Amino acid sequence: MSGCTRRCKLGVVMFARSVHRLVTGTLNKDKAEDELEMTVVCHRPEGLEQLEAQTKFTKRELQILYRGFKNECPSGLVNEDTFKQIYAQFFPHGDASTYAHYLFNAFDSGQNGSVKFEDFVMALSILLRGSIREKLRWTFNLYDLNKDGYINKEEMTDIVRAIYDMMGKYTYPVLRDEAPRQHVDAFFQKMDKNKDGVVTLDEFIASCQEDDNIMQSLQLFENVI
Repeated sequence: MSGCTRRCKLGVVMFARSVHRLVTGTLNKDKAEDELEMTVVCHRPEGLEQLEAQTKFTKRELQILYRGFKNECPSGLVNEDTFKQIYAQFFPHGDASTYAHYLFNAFDSGQNGSVKFEDFVMALSILLRGSIREKLRWTFNLYDLNKDGYINKEEMTDIVRAIYDMMGKYTYPVLRDEAPRQHVDAFFQKMDKNKDGVVTLDEFIASCQEDDNIMQSLQLFENVI
């Protein structure tokens, strides 16, 4: 294992905490005006100007994001194993590995087995600053495990079981064995408008836009940095 990779693994927990502080608006911004340190790393991100044009972040915000990413993962890359370690820290009473696998695939836009700073910041831009449709499209892509443009009951059941496994034995109230199936049945009852057994992107977006709770959750972290 290279020193670069080893430092990335050792720093992954601190990186997870930095991301949590970022999206909750508690990240320390005292050094926001410092120049971005583009030191030699295993992966060098695209220029700030290009990322600024592709995202809804300012150059200053990108500097903050990159500094945290580089300091805690000097390789400039996060693989699936380190991604799973992140979620294991946040959900110690459950098994977050399966959900982390699905989420990693959603972040890994190039499907090459690693998440670069560009992947991370592009997804974060959508989740924090994107339009309602952009956020829902990203979420749909997470649920569409085989990337065929539809969500079927098998995919949704896999996602729901992964979430229940992640929450673990301390989930309250205690979940019954049939809870995932009931959750999926309710999901399809609401979202499968034409009752053909699959949910399309348009059906997903239309159903979510009719749900006030979903709309409020999508707007929760807007403009927190």
